[in-house]
Amino acid sequence: MKRFTLALLCLLLAASALSAHAQVVPAATARGWSLSAGGEASVAQPDYAGTGVAQTSPNRLYGIGAYVDMKFSRWVQVEGEARFMTFNPYYFGIPPTPNSETTYLIGPRLPIFTFKKATPYGKFLWGLGSAQFLTGTSQVLAYGGGVDYKLSRRFTARADMEYQMWRVHPTLYPYGLSLGVAYKIF
Repeated sequence: MKRFTLALLCLLLAASALSAHAQVVPAATARGWSLSAGGEASVAQPDYAGTGVAQTSPNRLYGIGAYVDMKFSRWVQVEGEARFMTFNPYYFGIPPTPNSETTYLIGPRLPIFTFKKATPYGKFLWGLGSAQFLTGTSQVLAYGGGVDYKLSRRFTARADMEYQMWRVHPTLYPYGLSLGVAYKIF
């Protein structure tokens, strides 16, 4: 009789353990990934003055752009951007020709730390660029960084500095500053 009672008790405990549900809500949950898209205004030094060599130009290019940030985790983030530097297309050279630059870049983005609402970051992007003084497109490497400032749960403001290297002859090194606002979609 003792064996039967002990076996029955073990069977009841096993059955109740299989059908038991969690008693508490987990203390922390993973956020998963997020996607933000934004627009920006930019000013850049094109590093081309129209004399056929790379040199500092007395004029700046102004433009607009769009960017997308995909955050898979705290340390795994990807940024894609398109920038159209078409305002103030000053004329240079003989015969005079306008200048403008367009880039399409993508690459990793690394947040450094978060202080209250501000998050400084670094980035390294790769892609293609075209300019009116070039025939075809050029490979572009860009690195830089900036600060994201959280305005609300969905909106983020950004200040961004970028230094580019255009793989043409002679190699061009344009650099610029951008200010933008992004909306968190997911």
